[in-house]
Amino acid sequence: MSIDPEISGARTEELVIEAREAQRDRKAGRIQRVGDHLRREWQIYLLLLPTIIWLLLFLYKPMYGLQIAFKDYSVFRGIADSPWIGFEHFETLFNNDQFIRAIRNTLIISVYSLIIGFPVPILLALMFNEVLNQGFKKATQTIVYLPHFISSVIIAGIVITAYSPSAGIVNTVIGWFGFDPVYFLTRPEWFRPIFIGTGIWQEAGFQSIVYLAAIAGVSPTLYESAVVDGASRWQMMWKITIPSILPTIIIMLIIRIGNILEVSFEMIILLYQPATYATADVVNTFIYRQGIQGGQYDLAAAAGLFNAVVAFVLVITANTISKRYSRTSLW
Repeated sequence: MSIDPEISGARTEELVIEAREAQRDRKAGRIQRVGDHLRREWQIYLLLLPTIIWLLLFLYKPMYGLQIAFKDYSVFRGIADSPWIGFEHFETLFNNDQFIRAIRNTLIISVYSLIIGFPVPILLALMFNEVLNQGFKKATQTIVYLPHFISSVIIAGIVITAYSPSAGIVNTVIGWFGFDPVYFLTRPEWFRPIFIGTGIWQEAGFQSIVYLAAIAGVSPTLYESAVVDGASRWQMMWKITIPSILPTIIIMLIIRIGNILEVSFEMIILLYQPATYATADVVNTFIYRQGIQGGQYDLAAAAGLFNAVVAFVLVITANTISKRYSRTSLW
């Protein structure tokens, strides 16, 4: 049986027209649903509007200036008129011994902070959860939360005073044992332990709130069943509490890995000095010295862009690994 080519072509054209009309209908339906949703929930989006404007003005609009990382930037010429030079600034960075040192110090400080500091808020949350005396629990929580709300300048002043070779409490205790005072903050080998310990003291208590909230979401029936089965509090913590908050721990770990190159800039600036640059100089302080103090805005922008790209890659990698092996991820 032969099919008339004209009939076949007409039928094909009809099918194409029907497909286009169906696509237009689906698109119109989606637009209609979005419009209905906006009309129904306009109050929520009105509340979101200031945040959206803030994001656009202070986070997305400045991205226009990232192009100076690829230009021979001149303040007098402006961003648009400065000539393109490609990856020359990045080549300069990776041939700069100070930048390589800053990357090394940043990674060392961040990795040690991650290994030592990341478990501390989890342990604090678990300990707070086991405290039965509510008065003691609230007082202890207030004490450990308090450093987070104190200015970094004051925290740095406390640290400098505590480690002072003349009147600091640390050197006073050392003197009781007959040892000579040590000026810790001028010793490169002591800067990292002091900085990491200060960061843990300042932030661990406040960070434990996230894990306490996760623990509060654990069903009480699980604990009741464990009590009936004769489980001890230690066993309930290991078999119920920790597995229940594991997704939260993984999410926080992914975020922490993404910020691995973001060392506390303010505290570093307040505590370090030329004598400790060998172990204290990090990427952010390098950017500050090159960009703000040295006026090399294009080179500093290149360093900042490198920092952001590495952080982006780390977050994507950590999230992909977590999704594959634990089925928990940011997205």
